[in-house]
Amino acid sequence: MLALALVAGCASTPERGGTYTVKRGDTLYSIAFRHKLDYKDLARWNNIGRDYVIYPGQTLRLSASGKGGTRAASSTPRSSTPPKKSPPPAPRQPAIPTGPPVKWQWPVSDGTATLTSRPNGGQGLMIAGKSGEDVRAAGPGRVVYTGSGLLGYGQLIIVKHNETYLSAYGHLQSVLIQEGDAVSAGQRIATMGNGPQGSPQLYFEIRINGTPGNPLSLLPQR
Repeated sequence: MLALALVAGCASTPERGGTYTVKRGDTLYSIAFRHKLDYKDLARWNNIGRDYVIYPGQTLRLSASGKGGTRAASSTPRSSTPPKKSPPPAPRQPAIPTGPPVKWQWPVSDGTATLTSRPNGGQGLMIAGKSGEDVRAAGPGRVVYTGSGLLGYGQLIIVKHNETYLSAYGHLQSVLIQEGDAVSAGQRIATMGNGPQGSPQLYFEIRINGTPGNPLSLLPQR
């Protein structure tokens, strides 16, 4: 049974700052997830190699400028000549996924799913169920994060499916895999725990180039 009511997201994501200091237990994927960034951008801005290795105490820039998108005012005296008007920028087009297609499946077999709208953009699903119910990988991939270091998600798993897609599974009771493990679609990876209201539920996201999309547009109808 599927409920399509929009509700507030289960967790607020901290606002982007100019920099972030890596803490023990952080991964590049978890930091990008927390700040709603594409991990590939985060790696490029900080000259991090394809192994994506970071270390505690390292300071990461969270934007191309490293200043949260703001620039200091110039001290150059203003010219008396009026500046030439630049043409308006072209409207930004939505990112087109470039990774191979993923054949998605539901992470739990049943339960009422409620589409949630996150406070600062993006969507996810709160799926009601039973405490200890099996949670399965929604597609093949590799586990890039397990832990409870992201405020508001409880015990969390993040799976990287390709260079475009990540899926996330929050409010878990137990985790049955480890970071670095390859998982197949439908593989049992965790069990369901309790959500913010104290009732058993799974929080589920699919991120497209770092942005939480609408999982219902990708999951099969049921």
